[in-house]
Amino acid sequence: MSEYNYNYHDDSFSLDEADSYTLLIQIDKTSFSYAITHQDKLIACADMHPLDELSNPQELLDLLSAKYKQVVVGLPSNGFTLVPQSLFSQDHISSFGRFLDLKPNEKVSAQQLDGENIIIYKTNNDIVTAAEEFGLRHTVFALKGWVAAIAQNNPGNTDLYLDINGTQVTFVAFNNGKLRFHNKFEFKNNDELAYFTTLISKELNIEPADATIHLSGEIEADAQSINRLAEFFGTVKLNELQIVQIPREIESHKILSLAALSLCASLEVV
Repeated sequence: MSEYNYNYHDDSFSLDEADSYTLLIQIDKTSFSYAITHQDKLIACADMHPLDELSNPQELLDLLSAKYKQVVVGLPSNGFTLVPQSLFSQDHISSFGRFLDLKPNEKVSAQQLDGENIIIYKTNNDIVTAAEEFGLRHTVFALKGWVAAIAQNNPGNTDLYLDINGTQVTFVAFNNGKLRFHNKFEFKNNDELAYFTTLISKELNIEPADATIHLSGEIEADAQSINRLAEFFGTVKLNELQIVQIPREIESHKILSLAALSLCASLEVV
């Protein structure tokens, strides 16, 4: 595994107090990140742990086996689609799954994304199995909290939000406070990232000069991708939205989607 993007434990952190903590786990294709919060304060977090540490923990045995007040596990998707809540039926999940080209090694899940949309997504079975260690009732779509965090912070009609995870970039945009666009793409370089962002801007009829691009995830403040995007768009900046109180040494944009899972802690999944 590569080095941590972040690794933090507050001096007050103690697993003896786990029953008052919330454990957040965000899984991607080959690794997972975790964060622990207490009364809206981040008290521990780390990323880049191998997936088998979930099902057979060694380094994190004590941390993962503690009895927490709440647990939220964010599952990654190999593909997803949105369905209006008015058209959704639990009995039709498998039918909707066919639109996602469901493979034998994938499981389809569904849950409410916002007040109007159900998100239906597919995840590799081995990842679902790893998450089952915590009970599937605790699982949510990995970026559900991220979408909710943006929605509740008055996104403008010309704001475009990107979350970068390795070679994947997820976009979300709103219109008059309602979800307008949500999709994910694979990209190989900065030019492709700029291409997809421009394509979506045109699809949404947002003039590039008027657009504000908000970046979160695996991106550095001095990344060349920021400079490349700035060649096309009026404003490009890191998303400094904070869902919980975080220490100065943690860059808020890097843990935004992870920390935002705390917004899902009291929500029931479909």
